[in-house]
Amino acid sequence: MPDGKHPVVAIIDDDADLRRTVADLLANNGFSPLPLPDGASFLALGPRPAVDLALIDLRLRGENGLTLAIRIRETMGIPIVMLTGRGDEMDKIIGLETGADDYMMKPFNPRELIARLRAVLRRVGHPGVLPPDRSASSIHAFGRLRLDQTRRELLDQNGTEISLTNAEYRLLEYFLRHPGRIVPRTELLTELGNDLSQYMDRTIDVLILRLRRKIEAVPSKPQHLQTRRGQGYIFVTGPAT
Repeated sequence: MPDGKHPVVAIIDDDADLRRTVADLLANNGFSPLPLPDGASFLALGPRPAVDLALIDLRLRGENGLTLAIRIRETMGIPIVMLTGRGDEMDKIIGLETGADDYMMKPFNPRELIARLRAVLRRVGHPGVLPPDRSASSIHAFGRLRLDQTRRELLDQNGTEISLTNAEYRLLEYFLRHPGRIVPRTELLTELGNDLSQYMDRTIDVLILRLRRKIEAVPSKPQHLQTRRGQGYIFVTGPAT
C-alpha cells in the first residue's frame, strides 16, 4: 500500500475520453490518478502495485472486468469500485455477491464519484483521506444502530462502523427516509437506478439479504427490515428487542 498523502487511484477503462475526464476530476480533488486502458496494463505493475484503489469498468473491451476485480481483490487486497452501465444487471448481482466495495453507474455525478472514493479509502484507513466533521452530521437512529448520512457510515451502539457497499447504503437510507411505509420492489429498483426493462428480482433479493445480515440481530427474523408478502418491504425504526 502506498504511503503518500494523495491516494493513488488506478482508472482501468478502455474509453480514452472517460479515462482523461476521470483522471482530471481526481487530480483536481486530491487524488493521484493512474489511467490504464486494460487489465493487462494494471497487472504489469506487479504483485504489489503502488495503488490505493482500483476503479474498474466492468465492460472492458475483450476482457471481463469482474474477473479482473476478483483477481485484484484476492491477490492484492486493494479496494475496488466498479463502473457499470445501465442495465448490466447480472454483473451487478455477481459483484454484490463477491463483495465489491462500491458501484458507480454510468453516467455518474462527478461529486458523487469523489465522495464514494473517499468513503471507501476512509474505511480502509488511508491517511490522506480526512473524515468530515461529525458535529455537522445528519443522524438516523434505529434500534441500536445509527446511520450517519454526512459520513455515509452505519455505526453500532459502540460507535464502531459496520461496512456497507454503496447499494446497501442507498437502500438503507431510502428505507430510513420512508419509515413505516410499505415500499414496492419496483420502487426500490427505481431508487437504485436500475433499468426496469431489465427487471430482475434477484438484484433486490441479494441486497435485502446482505443488509439484513448487517442490521438485524437475527437476519432470518428481521425486526427492522420486514417483508410484506406480495406488497414489498417495510422498515420499522423502533428499538430491537
